[in-house]
Amino acid sequence: MNPLLQPYKLGNFTLKNRLIMAPLTRRRAGNGGVPVEMNAIYYAQRSSSGLIIAEATQISPQGVGYMNTPGIHSTAQVEGWKKVTAAVHAEGGLIFLQLWHVGRVSHSLLQPGNALPVSASAISGGDFITTPEGKMAMEVPRPLELSEIPGIVEDYRKASANAMEAGFDGVEIHAANSYLLDQFMHSSSNARTDQYGGSIENRCRLTLEVTDAICREIGSERTGIRLSPSNIRYGMDDTDPVGLFGYVIGELDKRNLAFLHLVEPMLSLEKHPHMIPHVARHFRKHYTGTLVTAGNYTPESGKEAVEAGCADLVAFGRLFIANPDLPARILNHAPLNAPDPDTFYTRGPEGYIDYPFIS
Repeated sequence: MNPLLQPYKLGNFTLKNRLIMAPLTRRRAGNGGVPVEMNAIYYAQRSSSGLIIAEATQISPQGVGYMNTPGIHSTAQVEGWKKVTAAVHAEGGLIFLQLWHVGRVSHSLLQPGNALPVSASAISGGDFITTPEGKMAMEVPRPLELSEIPGIVEDYRKASANAMEAGFDGVEIHAANSYLLDQFMHSSSNARTDQYGGSIENRCRLTLEVTDAICREIGSERTGIRLSPSNIRYGMDDTDPVGLFGYVIGELDKRNLAFLHLVEPMLSLEKHPHMIPHVARHFRKHYTGTLVTAGNYTPESGKEAVEAGCADLVAFGRLFIANPDLPARILNHAPLNAPDPDTFYTRGPEGYIDYPFIS
């Protein structure tokens, strides 16, 4: 009676198991960020998961930070995603789309008109970005003007409407992993002095405005959100992560969302003792709805997380890359395929749709 293999009621949906396919950037979209037939095959192969959260997908041309990643802001992109959702639904699966704006995690060579990337403030992420001309240092971003912020909220709202038109069952707001909404929330990346900066409440304002706009558009029961309270990548290091994420999670708990998706620390916190080492366990008391946990889980540690009450659902990333039939492998105690990192971001079918199923 492995709890990971038991059905779960998620709002109006019944998940066949508690194994979530985590959103995974694979950089295999076609020209113009349009999903192609190979993407449909890839997701359909993994439809035995309780829920697929499709890869991070740009809400606008400005939201791009990585080459060959998909969007959800053009008619062609919506039509491309329809092939994916139809393939997943034909296999009896459920699929949400993760909505993405990278903010400063980009480069002018990837931006419309070679404009500077935007963020909360003029503070660089201090790392490198792969561009059409090779690896480049992150630039100092342009702070969004106060008058531009309603347009960002509108881009998220329209993207959620486009996702519904494309046949998705819901969306996940990407407010984690150092991207735009995360940049607004963290004190290390937000030095604003207007109503979107300063206090924790002000820094969380954009994330909550985006959440409310999407809930009004498609319904809270079809809206999830991902947060990474102990993320330190790209210069993210909030001075008070307990206070910051305690506040925003408490506010999200009032909104009757489909789920809250929390990422465990992915890098060593040895030099960051103020960060939270066990995220789901810490914030479970702040959130009464469905909680998804992610972060290098194995079938064994995922089972333990559910049994301990730390989370309701467990998201697996690399294991779903290499094991399209992961639920069947867990059920049958079958060995797991090992993922090949060398093919995570290549362009062809190798390491994408050719991992073997168990017989």
